[in-house]
Amino acid sequence: MPELPEVEVVRRGLDSWVRGRRIEAAEVLDARSVRRHVEGPEDFRQTLQGRTVESVVRRGKFLWLNLSGLPTPAALVAHLGMSGQLLIEGPDAPDEKHLKVRLSLSERADAPEELRFIDQRIFGGMFLSPLVQTPDGGPGGAGSDLPLMPHAAAHIARDVLDPFRTPDMLYSALRRRTTQVKRAILDQGVIAGVGNIYADEALWQAGFSGLRNSATIRRPEVTRLDEALKDVMLRALEAGGTSFDSLYVNVNGASGYFDRSLNVYGREGKECQRCAGEGRISLIRRDAFMGRSSFTCPVCQPRPRRS
Repeated sequence: MPELPEVEVVRRGLDSWVRGRRIEAAEVLDARSVRRHVEGPEDFRQTLQGRTVESVVRRGKFLWLNLSGLPTPAALVAHLGMSGQLLIEGPDAPDEKHLKVRLSLSERADAPEELRFIDQRIFGGMFLSPLVQTPDGGPGGAGSDLPLMPHAAAHIARDVLDPFRTPDMLYSALRRRTTQVKRAILDQGVIAGVGNIYADEALWQAGFSGLRNSATIRRPEVTRLDEALKDVMLRALEAGGTSFDSLYVNVNGASGYFDRSLNVYGREGKECQRCAGEGRISLIRRDAFMGRSSFTCPVCQPRPRRS
């Protein structure tokens, strides 16, 4: 599933190509992709027609378009799920095999005229969600200064790269829980935007096991973890995100290449680069975790005695 860097890459692309443009028409080719719009596909189509995209906003993995002219303030939420893609295409481009929703945009000399939502596995979708005030009165997310966010995302904490978030927030959230640190940072109500790949990378960089009890974590360790999370996300963002297959692409259809820079995730049986640099021999191990896999170094990320 796309994590914060991948969704931010898409947000920036949409901000460049879509912001300020009017939605001339909306076409739903598969009603399953607008199933979370409770009023149905026809209302979805009619509501979007004639609206202008005022801003493109992201918090964690949530992405939405603020729209003008609606009788009740609402945002168009685009949930990418496991395989969702948002592509900017010209109207003459052939339809993609898994095209689900097409938005026709007002003309702009330097930009294609269609925003297409493609979703092979149909876990994602698009829907309108009422805008509500943020709990702390700060901006809703990257891309907007308004203290508003979709009701559908109201439970999401501030994310790793949010300038309004502090390490103390992460420390307090972790200490209030009695669970494994990795489970906690995967909880979008604790800190938003962290998925399995970047959790493993940040925990390796911080140098301790994600099996640690969050209630016992010390402030200096949280500071290291917070810095590692931000560093990993920023480096992944610079590389355009992580793409292991053709399902994740940016709005122009290009894949990211951060997978070439991963230190631990997916490296089972390979040498730990930090240990090798310090003259030790240690091989990355893989363990089952919450129905997925965790990758760690058994030497520089020793497991707690009771896990």
